[in-house]
Amino acid sequence: MKCSSYRLRAFVTALAWCLTLAVSLSAAPVSKDRDKEKEREGKPVDAGSFGIYQNGNRVGTETFSIYQNGSGSTIQADFKTENVTNPATQTSTMLIGNNGDLKRYEWKELSPGSAELVVVPNDDFLTQKWRTGSQEKEHEQPYLMPVSTTILDDYSFIQREVLAWHFIALACSKQDKGLQCPLKQRTQFAILIPHEQSSAALSAECLGRERVALKSGAVELMKLEFKTDASTWQIWVDERDEYKVLRMTVVGENTIIDRD
Repeated sequence: MKCSSYRLRAFVTALAWCLTLAVSLSAAPVSKDRDKEKEREGKPVDAGSFGIYQNGNRVGTETFSIYQNGSGSTIQADFKTENVTNPATQTSTMLIGNNGDLKRYEWKELSPGSAELVVVPNDDFLTQKWRTGSQEKEHEQPYLMPVSTTILDDYSFIQREVLAWHFIALACSKQDKGLQCPLKQRTQFAILIPHEQSSAALSAECLGRERVALKSGAVELMKLEFKTDASTWQIWVDERDEYKVLRMTVVGENTIIDRD
């Protein structure tokens, strides 16, 4: 399976040797505006939106961006529900060090409530802090999980693409004809689900290639599967377009996530 651009070849290679995407988090006490500006410096890796459909009806949209610079990457997403009486709006930002370690994951509910949570390193492990409302008491939960743990939160779909890239970098090998991915060989990941204050073991495998009917027409894509005890996700990535995720489904739930 051949990577179609130098940019992604370099990116996937970096994933393979650095374990995952990378991002810098300045330790200096600077303003929030300067923090945001610093996070957005660098090369855009992917940006766009996913439409979330249940039983054929669009129920939400996630707008996302991934930026990479010499010291790392920033994964940012905004999620909103649609066609409901009280729409929900949420935002998240994930920062990962260039050694693959999590630097910070932050999620905020903008409406209808004001809940928020953050996951940060605490020495060699992770700690989560959260509030169910702006005036509510802050809770704290330590996890005996390494800072290299994968964040795979509820209501976040671009995180599945990041995990897909991580899996491809670890499981596939560089051959004369490009990246070759062994079929149905599982790679194990430890994941943290901050919304549930829980962790899980996830297995990922490549199921081969499959022709998929999208709105833009039928196209042959690489099919991956992510499985935990609680759910099974199937992911279709376009190896001809920088391994971007074009479709995701939650098996048995009539849920489809399509790139707009």
